[in-house]
Amino acid sequence: MADSKPSYADILKADFNTLFESLQLQDIQRHFLRSRWLDQVMWMEKKAATCQRRYYRLRITAIVLGVIVPVMVGIDLRRDTLNEIKKYATIGLSTIVAVSAAVEEFFHYGERWNHYRRTVESLKTQGWQFSQLSGPYRDFKNHEAAFGSFAEQIEELLQRDVEVYVTQLATPNKKQQDDEED
Repeated sequence: MADSKPSYADILKADFNTLFESLQLQDIQRHFLRSRWLDQVMWMEKKAATCQRRYYRLRITAIVLGVIVPVMVGIDLRRDTLNEIKKYATIGLSTIVAVSAAVEEFFHYGERWNHYRRTVESLKTQGWQFSQLSGPYRDFKNHEAAFGSFAEQIEELLQRDVEVYVTQLATPNKKQQDDEED
């Protein structure tokens, strides 16, 4: 049986766990790093990748078939049987285009992908800055002293993430709300 190559998530998790062990921290602080910070990083990495794949599939389907449909409409096959097949194929492809566009509009995979990617990159930046005692942690003498500030930054980032998700991604947008009220 061939050895499977470790995934990016496995490499990232192992890398951060090795880093955590090298920092002068209390066990409870390491626990926070693993169960709160790293767990959120791994979860958002996965969600960002999932949303990106779904967004690309739906958009590429809509784009490619959206280009093919007008070509099919313009083709005159001069045989009733072939024209009948063309008619139903055009209807089918048009339906797939409409469904792809509607699903993307409903789930906002592109916006979700960007949202998760921004948040996870901010979390990782905080983690790297904390580990290097740089950025907002540069004035602390050690990791243990900087930990409270780090935990506060992480919780603020996660709270903002939830607020943006609930107010902008999980609810209809303002235009949709205005249209429904009219």
